[in-house]
Amino acid sequence: MTLLLAGDIGGTKTLLSLYRLDAAGQLSLLCSRRYGSADWPDLAPLLSRFLEDSRSESGGEGPAAATLAVAGPVQQGRARLTNLPWQLEEGHLAAACGIPRLELVNDFAVLIYGLPHLGTDQRATIRAGQPDASAPRLVVGAGTGLGVAYGIPTALGLQAVASEAGHAEFAACTAAEWQLRQWLIEDLALERLSIERVVSGTGLGHVARWQLRNEHPAGDHPLCREQSDLPAAVAAAAATGDPLARRALELWLTAYGRVCGDLTLAGLCRGGVWLAGGTAGKLLGELQGSLFSMAFLAKGRLRAALEPIPITAVTDPEIGTFSAACRARMLLAADG
Repeated sequence: MTLLLAGDIGGTKTLLSLYRLDAAGQLSLLCSRRYGSADWPDLAPLLSRFLEDSRSESGGEGPAAATLAVAGPVQQGRARLTNLPWQLEEGHLAAACGIPRLELVNDFAVLIYGLPHLGTDQRATIRAGQPDASAPRLVVGAGTGLGVAYGIPTALGLQAVASEAGHAEFAACTAAEWQLRQWLIEDLALERLSIERVVSGTGLGHVARWQLRNEHPAGDHPLCREQSDLPAAVAAAAATGDPLARRALELWLTAYGRVCGDLTLAGLCRGGVWLAGGTAGKLLGELQGSLFSMAFLAKGRLRAALEPIPITAVTDPEIGTFSAACRARMLLAADG
C-alpha cells in the first residue's frame, strides 16, 4: 500500500489527511483529522502526532510523499505562516517525520493540481465553453481575501504559479463603484484600494456597510444590527428579496465577474477559469446567473477571446487537501 500525506496548514487550524494510492494511480481517502494550529510549537511535532493518531488506518506504514499547503508564500522550500511564528523548511520536516519526499506549496496555488481530477460531485458549471487543453488555467477564490493562481500545462502535468493579483488596484467602472472606492479608502484609512477589499466575502460586507451608511444612517435596517457575519446575512437577505441586499450583491457580482475577465485576459487562460473560495458554494446560484457572466465577457473587442472559455465552480470544501494529495502523487511519478 502506498500512502500519501496531504495537509492544509492555516494559522487557526490544520487539516491533515492520509490517502491511499492504488496500482491504477487512483486516490482514496483513508483518514482525516483537524488540529488547532496554535496548540503546537511547530509543524513537525504536529505531523508526527497525526501519523501516530492514524496508525490504525495506515497499519503503521509511513507516507511515501507529502504535500503541505501553507497559508503564506513559499520560496526555495521555505515558508512562514502569516499568522503563526512557525518557520517551515521542506528538508527539516521530511527528516523529522521520515517522509522521503515532501513539498511545501502555497495553500491557494495548490488548488491548481486538483482541478483536472475533480469529480462531478466536487464542481458545478457556471458557464459552459470549449477549453483548450494546451492553454493556461486560472483559479480565483473569493473568501476572506481574493486568492489567484495560474496553472501552466507541462509534460508532467499542470505547474502552479502563485499570484498576488488580488492585491492589485481596484478599478472603479461605474459612479457607484467610484463612490464606494472613495468611501472605503476613508473608512479603512487606506492609501490605496486593492481588488480584494471589494471582491471577496469580506468585500461583500464592505459593499453592504457603504450602502447602509448612505441609505440608513439612523441604523433602521435589519442588517445594521448584524454583528457576526454580515456577508452571509447580506446573501440571505438578498435571497428573500431585500432591495438593499440585492443591490449590494449585484454590485459585488458585477465586480467579481469583471475582475475574473481581466485576470483571464492577463494569462490568456483558454484552458478554463475555476472559482474556489468560500463564496463559490455559498453563492453558487447567484454566480450561475447572468450578471456574473455578462460582466466577465464585457471586454469590448476582446469579448471574442473570452467567449469559448468555460467557468467552473469548485464546491468541495476539502479541495485543499484533495489537491495536495494530487500534487503528492505527481511528486512520486516524477521521482519514479
